[in-house]
Amino acid sequence: MSKFMFVFRGGPIMPQRLAPQELQVHLRKWSDWVGTLAREGHHIGGSPLENQGRTIHGPARTVFDGPQAGMKDVITGNVIVEAASIEAATELAKACPVFDLNGSVEVWPLPTEAVAAPMARASAAE
Repeated sequence: MSKFMFVFRGGPIMPQRLAPQELQVHLRKWSDWVGTLAREGHHIGGSPLENQGRTIHGPARTVFDGPQAGMKDVITGNVIVEAASIEAATELAKACPVFDLNGSVEVWPLPTEAVAAPMARASAAE
């Protein structure tokens, strides 16, 4: 099995976007979806992100409060899963509730331990 990261963009990123009861219903869908991933042995980890953050950009390392890509493209969280292939991971991602609110999911393969571990050791040795 390979590891993949789902990167979520959009969704209920601002509390006022949904009424409290609607937000609870939507969050329940997320809980159910992640629970299904876990029960099926796919879920490894992940986290939603807070509504605030910073972007550091360019050679001058200019710091901006919030995203610079626009609110609809805000990264709102991630989940790491195991799946047999990127096609299988994509099918798992298609059940994500972020689509209910016009959000999106990016599916990214993660490096294998054979690639990631030597990179980490090289960085630590510097």
